[in-house]
This record gives sequence, C-alpha cells and structure tokens, in this order.
Amino acid sequence: MSLFSKVVRAMRTIAPLELADVSWDNVGVLVEPPYPAPNTNRVFLTIDLTPQVLDEALSDPKVGAIVAYHPPIFRSMKRLVTSDPKQDMVMKAIAKGVGIYSPHTACDNCQDGVNDWLASGLGKGTVKPIVPFDNPPEGHPLAGTGRIFEFDEPASIHTVVERVKALTKLEHCKAPHGQGELIKTVAICAGSGSSVLNSVDADLYLTGEMGHHDALAALAKDTSVILCEHSNTERGYLTANLKPLLEKQLGDEVDVFVSQVDRDPLQIV
Repeated sequence: MSLFSKVVRAMRTIAPLELADVSWDNVGVLVEPPYPAPNTNRVFLTIDLTPQVLDEALSDPKVGAIVAYHPPIFRSMKRLVTSDPKQDMVMKAIAKGVGIYSPHTACDNCQDGVNDWLASGLGKGTVKPIVPFDNPPEGHPLAGTGRIFEFDEPASIHTVVERVKALTKLEHCKAPHGQGELIKTVAICAGSGSSVLNSVDADLYLTGEMGHHDALAALAKDTSVILCEHSNTERGYLTANLKPLLEKQLGDEVDVFVSQVDRDPLQIV
C-alpha cells in the first residue's frame, strides 16, 4: 500500500467524510497520482496549499502525501495549464507522484477537530456541538456543526481574549471596545462563522471572520465577538491535534510535518 493510501485511510478515521458539508465543500482525495513517488515516508500538513507551500513540500523527496485542510481544488477545471496557479500546482504534484487530500469541514465537525481545538484553549468548562449529528460515525459521538462552550466559572472577556491569543499565538485580534463583561457561554465556529453563529444564543461568538453587519447584529443583542482572521482559527490545530493523531494512526515509520511557510494571507497589525 502506498503512503498516500495509508494517509487516506487514516484521515477517514480521524475525520470521516460523512461529517463534511458536501452541499458546497470539496473534500477527500483531490489528487491521486497514477505513479506514486517511491521510498516516501513523510506527510506534509498545511492549511492553505499555495505555490510557496507546495514548493516547500516538493523540495523534500521523502514527502509522498499532502494534507491540505482547505481544498486547493474547489471549482471545476476545463484544462490544465501552467499559467493558472491552481492547475500548475495540481500538475506539479502529479509529476512528483505526491497525493493531495483535503478534510476541511469533516475536520471542523469531527470529535477532536478544529472547533474542539479552539474550545480547548478557553479554560475549564463543557463543550457540545451547536448542531449535533443524528447518527455520528464510530469514534465521534460528539460530532456536529460548531461548538458551544460553557465555563464552569464565568470569565471576563479580557481573560477570554488573552486565552484565545495564547492558543492561536496571535499578538492581536478583534474584540469589542468594552471588555468588562463576564462570559458564561461561547459559540465557536472556525473560519468564517456567520452562517453557523448568527442564530445562536451565547454571550460570545468566537470565529475567524464575520461580515460587518453580522458583527453589528451580534453586538446589538449583547453578544460579544472575537475575530482572529480566517485561518488563524484553524492553523494551530495542525500541530496540536492532527499531527499527533496521524502519527498514532500511521506508526513510527512515517514522519508528519507541518508547513513552516503556510500563514494567513493577511496579518493583524
């Protein structure tokens, strides 16, 4: 069995594809090389597969599989030409015999996924899905869309902001002007969370990005908002959760690396 086949099998255990929102998302095997690179034993993890990140991965001849959280192939392609950056990446990966897999919303919704990682940095409390799955797959009884975190003891929003910054390793994030409120419940959705969070009753919304008017609407109903920019709410999951989970599934003979080049396209200054 090729390294890529082993990675696909492991990822489907860690983040079963039936948990993904396939009404719009593009998950699973995106690039399956017909001639897998021989003698590979390294898996490369990234949030976004950009040309720079791909160069980083392909510079290591031991890399045989790339797990890109965001799907680098999202819309249909009618041709494959090097002038198109997305198509160029696909062809380079195939030429090198490297497979590409994307878990995206399956990783958001699974147990110990991205949203659970965000909740893990808030402090002591309980976590449950905003929308639980009716028939979750084996090993994921708490799978579902988004998360509601309830503190054992209410915390000030200033404290929550500092904990979020520590978890995401950010110097700055966006939060309300006044920071004296006590927070009991936090509704969480990694990435772009408006569609999941808007109807949720909570003291605080934690996500990467929201539309201006969605944020205003939340504040108008006395729900505070913390925004970290889109992929900053996702990237730390790779090292904290996905890397050790893959290492456990794949065994000692396979090395798992996290990209050092991958970063949010915009920085908070």
